[in-house]
Amino acid sequence: MGGNISHPRAFQRSSMKLLAFLCLTALASAAEIPAEPIAQKGELILDDNFERKDLGAWKSLIPAFAIEGGELKGVQTRDDHGAVGRFYKPMKDVVVEFKFQLVGSTGFNAVFDDQKFKGSHAGHICRVAFSPTQIRLGDDKEGVMRNDIYEMRKDPAHKKEADKLLEGRGSATTIAKLEQQKWYQVVIELKGDELRVTLDGKPAGFLKSPGVAHETKSSFHFTVNGKGVLFDDVRIWQAR
Repeated sequence: MGGNISHPRAFQRSSMKLLAFLCLTALASAAEIPAEPIAQKGELILDDNFERKDLGAWKSLIPAFAIEGGELKGVQTRDDHGAVGRFYKPMKDVVVEFKFQLVGSTGFNAVFDDQKFKGSHAGHICRVAFSPTQIRLGDDKEGVMRNDIYEMRKDPAHKKEADKLLEGRGSATTIAKLEQQKWYQVVIELKGDELRVTLDGKPAGFLKSPGVAHETKSSFHFTVNGKGVLFDDVRIWQAR
């Protein structure tokens, strides 16, 4: 008969080795996340529990965001871009807290931008992207959203070249398991060139990258992909 795939024991040994490798990789990634906060809360600049009918300080730039039942809800209504709900306030080093619940969504991003910065697509500076299987922290200013890299990746003839430029640059990913119809608590700490995330009080991601230290983030926004995400109790503090 043929190779190892036809032998159950060999296949089982191979699967066990792969599982062990994945476990070690996950543990190594977790070990790199600081156990203690990297930023402390200072002046409170946003405290929103959405107990009203209008969006208030939030702007629904790409539909649709709305207040429903005391929660902020984002639903993607365009094929070419997720829904964008943005809060404008100049900030640099901050602590952001919020609760979220996936209600059919394939994921969402929590993004810091500088609309005056022209070196990256749409002024994107850094983000934390949540999906049902992973949490990704990204340096947009020096990574995939940097103008030259962004344009190269749109051209199939230059995508491989662009991907080489991205090697070792500005992103960190950890494994996650996010369920639909379940509330989660998130804390994002941004201080200097460091970005740290906790999920339900447990360290869930860390990135140290130069673009994160961009002097001014002029806004914070959620980008929602798919059928919907609920947000509640969004708070932002200047970091001390």
